[in-house]
Amino acid sequence: MDETSAVRRLDRLGVVLVAGGIVATALMPFIYVKANRIAAGKPMLLAQLFPQPSVFILTALLILTAFATLFIRNALARLVIATLCLATLVVAIGLVSSAATPPGSTVARMTPGGGFWVLFAVIGLVISDALVKIRLAPWMRVAALAAYTALLFISLASGLLDSLSIMKEYSTRAPQFETEAISHLLLALGSLAIAIILGLPLGILCFWVPRLRAIVLQGLSLIQTIPSLALFGLLMLPLGYLATHVPLAAAAGIRGIGTAPALIALVLYSLLPIVANTVVGLQGVDPSVRDAAAGMGLTRRQILVGIDMPLAFPVILTGIRIVLVQAIGMVTIAALIGGGGFGIFIFQGLGQTAMDLVLLGAVPTVFFAFSSAVILDAVIDSIRGPAA
Repeated sequence: MDETSAVRRLDRLGVVLVAGGIVATALMPFIYVKANRIAAGKPMLLAQLFPQPSVFILTALLILTAFATLFIRNALARLVIATLCLATLVVAIGLVSSAATPPGSTVARMTPGGGFWVLFAVIGLVISDALVKIRLAPWMRVAALAAYTALLFISLASGLLDSLSIMKEYSTRAPQFETEAISHLLLALGSLAIAIILGLPLGILCFWVPRLRAIVLQGLSLIQTIPSLALFGLLMLPLGYLATHVPLAAAAGIRGIGTAPALIALVLYSLLPIVANTVVGLQGVDPSVRDAAAGMGLTRRQILVGIDMPLAFPVILTGIRIVLVQAIGMVTIAALIGGGGFGIFIFQGLGQTAMDLVLLGAVPTVFFAFSSAVILDAVIDSIRGPAA
């Protein structure tokens, strides 16, 4: 196949994404107009909203993005077009929801439909693909994340999206949302910190003592097979007994429900990736480097601190990245036992059949997990250097 025909080939990922966008635009509701927060609502396709100028502009940019995804090989051009389309998508859903809300109504709800979410995901994938092909430096990826986050917060602060039902749910729960956001992050980061404090020495010990390695890793692997809810339940009985019979434990906040069992469960789930990656990272260090250091008179501790840990650190940090993303997601389950976090909104929404309340808990959870992954990936790549 000559160069000309290769240029004319359709982008395979682009074909899949464009097909998904077409299905979302033609067959899936762009927005639901609800009389109240639990009503089924009237589905509205994007084509039914054409009288509004923002929808015309959005449709034109969707077509342009599809063309760029299929035919344009310049990643920067695709990134600019897709970013403009994403911004227009957010503006359009805000303006459409404002126009569909009855004047003076406080109970009507405008909920983004499946078409909006699929288009949001498709355009996001186009942007991600373009960023990968541009091959941004690690900290440029963090800067890109910060730029898109700033655009999101500008949209929220402007009041453009205030008519959306998820924002109305937030406005009635703003103080609680801030409290649960802090609880969610503290629980995730706290469990990560404790797991690092316990896991790093345990991983080093497992590396030094091969017989202990098999026992510890198999035990931690067994914990990973226990479903999170089952582990929470298993911890409730001993912690409840401890709180009843040990006043000091109760005074410290240790109870059968609440933060204590959630924190312990999260730490137990977090140990395996950290211990295993510590062992793998230390095993990856060239033994000849250790031999040379020992020949120079360095002690075992000096070799560990000065040679082994710096060389193994990128692999260890990969395990920490896995743990943090996992913990941010698992904290939502902790709400079932009083651990707090965004899971409170998710389970309240499920109990009340209010999907917008579910989204109020799910969307920030996904955002924090995604942002953590991007930032730690950038840190790992910057440590490994361009040769990696």
